[in-house]
Amino acid sequence: MKKVLMVVHEMNRGGIENFLMNLYRVIDRDVIQFDFVVHTDKKCDFDEEIEELGGTIYHCPDYRIVNHITYCKWWNNFFISHPEYKIVHSHLDSSANIHLRIAKKFGCVTIAHSHSSAEGFGIKALVKSILKIGFNNCCDYKFACSSEAAKWLYGNKADEAIIIENGIDTKKYVFNEKIRNELRKEWNIQKDELVLGHIGRLDKNKNHTFILDILKELNELGISSIFVSAGKGEELNSLLDKANHLDLEKKVLFLGLREDIPNILQAFDIFIMPSIYEGLPVSSIEAQASGLKCVLSDSISFESDVTGNVEFLSLEKSAKEWVDKIISMLPYERIDTSSNIVSAGYDIHVIASYLTKYYISIDN
Repeated sequence: MKKVLMVVHEMNRGGIENFLMNLYRVIDRDVIQFDFVVHTDKKCDFDEEIEELGGTIYHCPDYRIVNHITYCKWWNNFFISHPEYKIVHSHLDSSANIHLRIAKKFGCVTIAHSHSSAEGFGIKALVKSILKIGFNNCCDYKFACSSEAAKWLYGNKADEAIIIENGIDTKKYVFNEKIRNELRKEWNIQKDELVLGHIGRLDKNKNHTFILDILKELNELGISSIFVSAGKGEELNSLLDKANHLDLEKKVLFLGLREDIPNILQAFDIFIMPSIYEGLPVSSIEAQASGLKCVLSDSISFESDVTGNVEFLSLEKSAKEWVDKIISMLPYERIDTSSNIVSAGYDIHVIASYLTKYYISIDN
């Protein structure tokens, strides 16, 4: 059995983490075992499941909090204490330039995996920009969730990257009208009410505030609409404040973290994601797998359209223009798109099989 050390920020529910857990659940763990280094001391959503599946979790100090010397010392000590790890697969795009270099020093094969397409905001963006310098020298293999994510992290070496689709367990997402009706009844949603839905963290880059502008436009046009969001984050209070300011407090439903995302998607009518930047969001694939029409910002990779049910719009367009596009997509029939998802390479079983062979082929 080969052990692969996965390096992440934390194992809470999010795009990268959901992808890793989808993969971990179906991969042959008699052949490949995942262990995790997380950059937090807090208990995370997936910790118990990881341990139940046979994985070990190590807690590393957060590079954004401790100094450089402390961070490097932790990793050096880690590899001295754990010589059993020979493959290190990092899903971070900043501190990976540090811990992967240390891993190489201890004879490990290193894999970088790009999941984003932009630095972000403020000091975080500055740190990422600095740590991207010379990044290609820290990794033996380059993975990315999309060609845009590859270009962003690997620059002129992007053509060396292997695209690993953010796979899902396709069959779990097939449209189910019974589940749809049950959830909409639970949430007191009327039959003719339009539901804009979003899955993801309540972070600034997800641009939920623009969704509220769109929601306001829809209701002012006489199209009774609500916004349902599954996810948590630091933007929640400001979004609630804005909803109140726009007199939309009865038109928004923030569900927080949910484990039943395949079910939640059944209740939506339009999946909306006006992100300022993304890699290739797994939630957009999940939405399409449930037969939803999707409206995404054009900052999201066009590769995310695997069913023909996606429209991309510029964030320079007004909320009214986004509303016009949404209206033009209605009504429609939810159909089974499983074959599209599988054909596009997003079925997690296919990806697990590919990565198993890949890890085994690595000579270390």
